[in-house]
Amino acid sequence: MSNAYLLLRCCTRSRCAWDNAPLDSAPEYRRLLSYRHAFHAGNHADVLKHLVLIEILRHLGKKDASFDYLDTHSGGGLFALDAAETASLQEYKSGIDCIYGSDEPALAPYLETVKAFNTWSSLSVYPGSPAIAAHWLRPQDRAWLCELHPADHEALVGNMRGYCNIRVAREDGFAKLKALMPPASRRAAVLIDPSYEIKSDYDGVVDAIAGAYRKFPSGTYALWYPVVERVRVERLERRVADSGLRNVQQFELGIAPDTDAKGMTASGMIVVNPPWTLLDTLQPLLPTLAGALGDGAGHSRCAVLVPE
Repeated sequence: MSNAYLLLRCCTRSRCAWDNAPLDSAPEYRRLLSYRHAFHAGNHADVLKHLVLIEILRHLGKKDASFDYLDTHSGGGLFALDAAETASLQEYKSGIDCIYGSDEPALAPYLETVKAFNTWSSLSVYPGSPAIAAHWLRPQDRAWLCELHPADHEALVGNMRGYCNIRVAREDGFAKLKALMPPASRRAAVLIDPSYEIKSDYDGVVDAIAGAYRKFPSGTYALWYPVVERVRVERLERRVADSGLRNVQQFELGIAPDTDAKGMTASGMIVVNPPWTLLDTLQPLLPTLAGALGDGAGHSRCAVLVPE
């Protein structure tokens, strides 16, 4: 699918919340969180997250039966790499830019997806998870994209215009997850990736997945997390292990060792009911990516967090 099929809205993406308060109780959006994904689009965390997402969507698409997709924190969905926000930090240069010309077979589905929004020789746009989902959804599939930030919601609506099977909602993604499960199709993938600026999100994401799992235990739930403080990730892992979830795999990709200094050195994906091919695909690939992106200091991890 060519990059002409989306109207590009390069408004800054934001992940936001208002401490669970209704929108009307937050005049001037004074509680808006500071995280803006446009500064980080295409970085090493996006590479890992979107590798996993594409493998999930490809796997679901192998059967003719329809499936549902929910993105709880969608953002604007598409990012111009020369926009002021993205260009200011240029984090994509230590992410997608390092591998855009790779001929590694395991990267082909991911790179072909990114190149669908660009020319094969020039990287100028990075697709977020909504655009990636739009690329892989079939006419019989349905998607729900949630985004609270008013400007990013507007951008998302523009970028998804023309897709009658994609619904964009200015709603809390966790509430939407609770409402949608179980889906009518009885097949579903859910992507959860909040900003974690509200530290309670580390517990909230586990509660949200566990609640959805109790209602729909066969769904695939993909949780992204940053590695900023390792102790929080370790607590997250323990909570997942103790939550009653089964068949859980974990993947991490880092460009620098853990540190007490401020900043994200790595990120991870926790996947409930992963495609059976996911572990075999990423086990040899992630060390290669860590070497390519980490400038000698990269690291990776693939593990079964909870068995079937």
